[in-house]
Amino acid sequence: MADTLRAGNGSEQLSATGRFALTGRILAVNILPLLVLGGGLFYLDSYRTQLINERFKLARIEAQITAEALAGATRERQEALLVQIGKEQRMRLRTFDAKGDLIADSFALADPSFRFNDINDDDWEQRFSRWLDRTVDTIVSAESVQDYVEPEAQEADAWPELARARELGLSQVRLYDWRDGTPVITAAVPVGLQGATLLTVRNAVDITESVRSARSTLFVAMLLVMAASAALSLFLARTIVTPLRLLARAAVRVKQGRDREVEVPRLPQRSDEIGLLARAVSDMTGALRQRIDAVDTFAADVAHEIKNPLASLRSAVDTLPRVDDPELRAKLIEIATHDVRRIDRLVTEIAAASRVDAEISRATLERVDMADLFANLIRSREDRGMNGGRQIVLDAAPGNHKVMGVPTQLERVAENLLDNAVSFSPAEGTVTVSIRQGGRHVVTEICDQGPGILPERREDVFKRFHSDRPEGESFGNHSGLGLAIGRAIAEAHDGTLTADVRSDGAQGACLRLRLPAAS
Repeated sequence: MADTLRAGNGSEQLSATGRFALTGRILAVNILPLLVLGGGLFYLDSYRTQLINERFKLARIEAQITAEALAGATRERQEALLVQIGKEQRMRLRTFDAKGDLIADSFALADPSFRFNDINDDDWEQRFSRWLDRTVDTIVSAESVQDYVEPEAQEADAWPELARARELGLSQVRLYDWRDGTPVITAAVPVGLQGATLLTVRNAVDITESVRSARSTLFVAMLLVMAASAALSLFLARTIVTPLRLLARAAVRVKQGRDREVEVPRLPQRSDEIGLLARAVSDMTGALRQRIDAVDTFAADVAHEIKNPLASLRSAVDTLPRVDDPELRAKLIEIATHDVRRIDRLVTEIAAASRVDAEISRATLERVDMADLFANLIRSREDRGMNGGRQIVLDAAPGNHKVMGVPTQLERVAENLLDNAVSFSPAEGTVTVSIRQGGRHVVTEICDQGPGILPERREDVFKRFHSDRPEGESFGNHSGLGLAIGRAIAEAHDGTLTADVRSDGAQGACLRLRLPAAS
């Protein structure tokens, strides 16, 4: 029909994503940008460290080569070399004598080859870049670097690296940090054999520029990943929202009670949590409909069964005031009393049938010996004269006859089965109760000598208010609920109750109760 809700093309298009759990997909979509960001940050730190290490090696080699060129050269030649190398390599070179006094300074001999950046003149982009540098260093826990400050005294001992080079006679390289965050690399090496030393200073701005360029590339990559993540999130949301909307629409229509044929989509192409939910809701709806149908049918049957004795009772009560004949009045009173008992029996049986599942679900299961149960019931019925001359024979084969169940409910099943067999057996007939163990079950068969049950009617006898009764029995002595209640109790105990012919070929019916044996 047009209003029937089905899983349409929208949900079928989501089948490609239905093979994976929603948890995994949600985590993947949200963690991906974080992984890219984290990996990028650590890559930048590693990249910066690698550049500085390479520059350390270069500074050491440059200082050593310069020291060799200065050794043995005249004062004029040394100053010329300092100026030339300083301009070409964008460095500041200073030489000190054996006492640690300044001999020459390339910045004093010629115009400085570079100038440190004045952060007071920086624009907002440079300030933002410095803030990002500090943030990244904090995240990756980068080691702090000493700020570069020119000593007031132009002496060798004012520089730790120069003092150590003079002491050990070995080249020393050290890293400083300028106020704008750019690295400053110094190298101190001995010059010749007379105790002179050389100090080179370079502001490696290109390292910071390279790192910031790489960071810009990472930022673009982050934007792309975030865009992809947003697109995936929207797609993922659609894979969740679309089927949920279908389920919600179907649930609303089921709630409103419109169209008995409303079909809740099962989404068979999805194996994730949404698919499981769809199938669970569909199964629940089907079970709910069956329960509602059963309640409706039960209510109709109850109304029908109660209506008959009520009509008879009303007729007797209405007629009674107009009748003067004592015998006729007594007859009407007897009819009214019988109808009252019949209604009371119906109400009692109906209440018992409706409480079976609830009582068993709340009760504690106990070990019940079916042979002892039937033996006690048979003895009790004989003492009370309830068998009407019929003989009940118990045949319990050797073995385990114990089951796990609710004793009062199992006793009710047994009583109903014996009542049924006795009512259908002829006077002076025999009812046989056979109990044996069949595999993992305890099987109890109650066989009578009545007319038997036709094959096509063997399921009907378990329907509520089934009305086939033995010939000659007064109308209204049975509610027609006994076997229906018996089957409900058996199924609540994970067992079965069925009707069949007698295994010995004799006339009569045989009701078979099969319950799981207690371990």
